[in-house]
Amino acid sequence: MSRGAVCGYTGGMSEGARPYLTVPRLEGLPWLVHGFGTAGWQEEDLRAAAGFERFRPVIMRQVHSDLAHRIDAAPEGRLEGDALMTCVPGLLLVVRTADCLPAFLVDEGNRAVAAVHCGWRGTQERILEKAVQAMARDYGSAPGDMLAALGPCIGSTCYEVGPEVRTSFLRAGFPPSILAECPGGRGRYMLDLRASNIWLLEGLGIRKENILDSGAACTHCELSLLSYRRDRREERRMVNFIGLRPAPGAA
Repeated sequence: MSRGAVCGYTGGMSEGARPYLTVPRLEGLPWLVHGFGTAGWQEEDLRAAAGFERFRPVIMRQVHSDLAHRIDAAPEGRLEGDALMTCVPGLLLVVRTADCLPAFLVDEGNRAVAAVHCGWRGTQERILEKAVQAMARDYGSAPGDMLAALGPCIGSTCYEVGPEVRTSFLRAGFPPSILAECPGGRGRYMLDLRASNIWLLEGLGIRKENILDSGAACTHCELSLLSYRRDRREERRMVNFIGLRPAPGAA
């Protein structure tokens, strides 16, 4: 993965580098750990990696919904939904992607975080907006002070959808600019998943400078990332994670 492809992110696939991407502004928070996974970073790697021994991963069964869960302790089984949030150190919130947009929300003042899986259905149902609202309700997070980091997803020139998807987004109040008509017409459209979620964030009052988005590499084009649309037989997913570091000496 070239440096230009992930401008604004660190990590990558060069020799000796971590097999996940990080955001410099979030790297500056010593109490936080996070990463946007690449093709070379799976659940078993996350559990075995040095520095993660004291974390409890929380992994959902993602259902392309608007369901967000507050996590105060590691659940016994896998919850169904597409967003997790916590203020408890030692819990590692995980979302799995292969074209969908992974997003992290960070409230520095209250030390609360969320991990959100934004596919087109979840985006149309405003899952990211609902996660921000849930953090405001449960942790007192003020959108104007929150950070939102967006990872790699399928790009706007590769995400072709049908007219029914366009209709559902317009009915949900999204601006027509997030969908461009496909070259040559055919009644098909190109969806900008990243722009759709940035529009949601800005509408909630999250400041532009706090939306940490580099226009990261397109999962469909970048071979070091996983893409469902490119490799439909590929069952692996990229593992994206965020959590609060346990206190030294904590069990």
